[in-house]
Amino acid sequence: MSESEYWIDLAQYDLETAKAMNESKRYLYVGFMCHQVVEKSLKAYYSHRPKDAPPYTHNLSMLAERASFADQRKM
Repeated sequence: MSESEYWIDLAQYDLETAKAMNESKRYLYVGFMCHQVVEKSLKAYYSHRPKDAPPYTHNLSMLAERASFADQRKM
């Protein structure tokens, strides 16, 4: 399993958790888990590109910037 696949698997697990929290009306945790899904998806994108391992951070803006994700949107 590649590193990007590892992050995608974690993101998918967190998305399923968010769905379960939504069904049980635990909305604060839905928001938290959705943040985790975005974070891990960005880390998957980061690690899929020819770079080092993703940085240890929870800052979504920084992850998007370091992964050059924002640059890709402008294309």
